[in-house]
Amino acid sequence: MSDLPTPQDADETALFSECWDAVLSYADLCTAGSMTARQLADEAFTLGVRRLRAEGTSVRGPGRRAVRLPVVPELLAAVRETAADWEGEGKGQGLDPDLRLWLNSDAAARYSGPPLTRPIALRGLRDMPEADATLLWLAEVEALPLSVVARRLGLDPQTVGTELDQVRMLFRERCHRAHRDTPLEAECRSYARLLDAVTRSPGAEEPEDLSRHLATCAPCAEAAACLRLQGGALASALAGGVVAWGGLAYLERRRRAAEVRLGAGAPGRTGPGDPDRDASRGRAVRGGLLAAAGLISVVALGASLMPFGTSDGDEAAAHDDQRPVAAPSATRPSHAPSRSAAPATTRTIPVTPAPSTSQTRTRRATPSPGHRGSASATATAPAPGPTGAASHAPTCHVAYHLDDQWSDGFQATLTVTTDDALTDWQLAWTFDDGQHIGQTWDATPNQSGTRVTASAKSYNKSVAAHGSFAFGFVGTHQGANDDPRAFTLNGENCATD
Repeated sequence: MSDLPTPQDADETALFSECWDAVLSYADLCTAGSMTARQLADEAFTLGVRRLRAEGTSVRGPGRRAVRLPVVPELLAAVRETAADWEGEGKGQGLDPDLRLWLNSDAAARYSGPPLTRPIALRGLRDMPEADATLLWLAEVEALPLSVVARRLGLDPQTVGTELDQVRMLFRERCHRAHRDTPLEAECRSYARLLDAVTRSPGAEEPEDLSRHLATCAPCAEAAACLRLQGGALASALAGGVVAWGGLAYLERRRRAAEVRLGAGAPGRTGPGDPDRDASRGRAVRGGLLAAAGLISVVALGASLMPFGTSDGDEAAAHDDQRPVAAPSATRPSHAPSRSAAPATTRTIPVTPAPSTSQTRTRRATPSPGHRGSASATATAPAPGPTGAASHAPTCHVAYHLDDQWSDGFQATLTVTTDDALTDWQLAWTFDDGQHIGQTWDATPNQSGTRVTASAKSYNKSVAAHGSFAFGFVGTHQGANDDPRAFTLNGENCATD
């Protein structure tokens, strides 16, 4: 992010690290190529930060009445506005074709038209106190665990769930007021009170005439989506009304990213009175099964491998990684696989690898006959000496999963199981085919030549004994794209699938 403004204080430093991924994720949806996505994200992020500074308000502070959206949706709006500027200036060739059509439609004009005609969710969120609006957005759209939200906003983890329920009701009331203030047809006004009553009560049955009206009236259907707090539709209403084009695809990306963090050992939402307790237990069970499978694989690998000598010096290279990568590298692929705005097209990958397909497959990291290096680089090398006795068994296990690959790029996920409890972690490996990593999630990457080091984020540093963590990245390659080798975790060799 070399072109971005330099953070002025601790608040802005936190803003950069917490919000950049969200901005780049939406910019990637809005563009037809990854390099263009980076350019759009840079310009929009710069615009958003300057706007926040001009308002003279704390980017994270609680309290005052909002004069704008919370920080993340404000930055996402900057992406949308920057894309609109590109299109208006005749520079929209790099934008997604569907977005270009939308930018020239009446739907886009609503966001710059008279305030009372703008989407109800946008007006309702903007009308809330900023601290409440931020809590709602982080929990519903960004899908962050409540413990993480509480820590970020300085709230009590024991009461944040209750506060969130109150904020949801406040958002509903603001949207109800916005719907009443909207210029409506006479028929719509006649249904306004009934719509409020039906959506307020979870068990209320929707009258047939109201159902028919909602099926044919877009403004009332939009209001109904914002007024219904039950059924999990609130996040979709927020994303669709505030983010606008591609909102549901963005929502799906953020949810999948949150699932990866939770599966990788990030702080969960479980706690007294937390409705997500059962889901967290399910994730814990899956994590336990993954750890057990990893241990079995380590035993099987140790029994089957013969000593081939020591590694060829890759361990020393791990200490030469000095170039930090604070954001996705500018060498990210310029021709990513095609996608649409539908949520199903998101490329964020869950922790558990999917079954093998023609383009999504798990490959063994054991080098092929033509592969440079020896098998001992990925297994525990025998200690030198006349007896040839092997060193201690690895205490970690790495599964490298190639999620997708195209002509000059690829996407991969790494899942690491550790026998020992960790308070911090750093995973290193070697590429032999000139691969270079770019956008990375749930880890901070550094690359020096062929050696790559991925360090833990603040939220996934701690890993329980026999637990696992995962992260993913997009990279570039030229020609061959063999699996990486010589994995080490905190300097110790790791076994591989």
